[in-house]
Amino acid sequence: MNQQAPIHNSMSLRDLKNLIRSGEGLLLEFKRAISSPEKIAREIAAFANTHGGHLIVGVDDDHTITGVESYHEQDFYLEQAAHDLCTPALVYKMEVIPYYSREILLVYIEESENKPVAVRNGQGDAIYVRVDDQSVRASDEMAAVMRAQASEKGITFQYGIHEQKLFRYLNEYPNITVDQYSSLADINRKKASRILVNLTTLGILKLNKKNQSNVFTLAT
Repeated sequence: MNQQAPIHNSMSLRDLKNLIRSGEGLLLEFKRAISSPEKIAREIAAFANTHGGHLIVGVDDDHTITGVESYHEQDFYLEQAAHDLCTPALVYKMEVIPYYSREILLVYIEESENKPVAVRNGQGDAIYVRVDDQSVRASDEMAAVMRAQASEKGITFQYGIHEQKLFRYLNEYPNITVDQYSSLADINRKKASRILVNLTTLGILKLNKKNQSNVFTLAT
């Protein structure tokens, strides 16, 4: 296993309470307890596919500190999730903070250098990312951008009639979806998606989540 041995008392309980008080967000998730490797795999993979983050085990969503009886079972589930369910396998760091007769786990997951990190499940591999305080399944375009950014193959950019229509549109409107671009350029959805993904990979466009939809904007 690649996981480091837990570090005890590295963070004080006071500092931990201050962190908890800040609330869940892009880089922070609370769990009362880890009930299965499958569920926690989604959370740690989402952190790895975004900007990394901390998982605090032993805290409710309402910030109530409950603690867990022992970190051993929780760590067992974490190891299964990180090494058996995530591809490529993930490395995490864990601190164990005593809380009366119980313990709180502070788990740190780094942003992966080998994106996308996929989670194996019964229906095949799934890719998750962090959006605000949620771990959500990545769209096909999000996954394609991560794969392209990790690939050593170069991407060529051709400024043709389809791209001209795209940039004219984005000079007037703040964003565009794949379906809107497909209709605008009168091309099939697959080609529209490929053009938008390539331009995002090159840093010309930016992919964002807005109202449960994926939108592309000009990068600034």
